[in-house]
Amino acid sequence: MSVIVRDDGFHPDDWSGAPALELAPDTCLSTIEDRLAGAQLVRVEFPSFSDGRGFTIARRLRSLGFSGRLRARGHVLADQYTMARRAGFDEVEISADLATRQPAEHWQFRADWQAHDYQSRLRG
Repeated sequence: MSVIVRDDGFHPDDWSGAPALELAPDTCLSTIEDRLAGAQLVRVEFPSFSDGRGFTIARRLRSLGFSGRLRARGHVLADQYTMARRAGFDEVEISADLATRQPAEHWQFRADWQAHDYQSRLRG
């Protein structure tokens, strides 16, 4: 069973719309641009917490104009939540096992992802 992480904590998976577009971390976006227009949910797979290619895919999808729901799925750690949100992800899908090891408080601690960056500290 999966757990969905959003800024306000853990949620069950509530997606019941059209099938999601599933992307591997090595997906060449130029090969799927035609399918983006109809997609409402795109899930980008993270096979390992040390594989950051999904962050680049998220940023590229947003720069291409994708405005639907963007979900990181797999081995994303609570420490990476801020980066996932800044890259353009709306939510993260993790295993129930990871949710047990890293409870909602760990994720919520990083939920204020628009603050606490170096630019904010320089301006403040």
